[in-house]
Amino acid sequence: MRILVAEDEKKVAAFIANGLMQEGYAVDIAYDGDDAQLKADTVEYDAAILDWMLPKRSGLDIVRALRAKKSKLPVLLLTAKGSLEDRVLGLDTGADDYVVKPFAFAELSARIRSLLRRGKAEDAILRLADLEMNTITRRVRRNNRDIDLKPKEYALLDYLLRHADRPVTRTMIIEHVWDIHFDSVSNIVDVHINSLRNKLDRDPEVPLIHTIRGVGYMLSDRRP
Repeated sequence: MRILVAEDEKKVAAFIANGLMQEGYAVDIAYDGDDAQLKADTVEYDAAILDWMLPKRSGLDIVRALRAKKSKLPVLLLTAKGSLEDRVLGLDTGADDYVVKPFAFAELSARIRSLLRRGKAEDAILRLADLEMNTITRRVRRNNRDIDLKPKEYALLDYLLRHADRPVTRTMIIEHVWDIHFDSVSNIVDVHINSLRNKLDRDPEVPLIHTIRGVGYMLSDRRP
């Protein structure tokens, strides 16, 4: 999943981005409101963390613009403004949640997970054949066996499961699982696909990860 972090304090932005990446998210950073708005308008994000007091354009203005365009992008406002009136204003404008600085990353992470689940209760458990992923506990099982995945393997499987039975290109995978500017000629996708295949398809008779020649990969319990 890809998250936009808009924060003008570079140390805070790096702190948030590093924590999210360690949990398997792909992260883009914007240091001002204009760049954040451009990214939000042109890139498909799963959630956004917006500092209220961004230079050039405030986080609140970005929320207004998103909601005016009927965007349902989950947005968490991050700010030093902690009064009741400010919280109400932020939520009434269209933000989905609100975190006051200073904050613990554990709380921020939990709130992001909550936003990603909100309105998608049916997505809490993702299934395909005998493969099951619990997106709340991050537990993955296949054929009644627990599968231990590294963060990027988990993020890759999450993306493949949400696009089950549909071919996805290496570029699509890179944009949603890795940094959007990642070198497209790298074999990082193939390496992680092979690692995931060794863990998922090691024992079962029906392989789930398929290579689509000239396209990319597909997760399916039917042969393409």
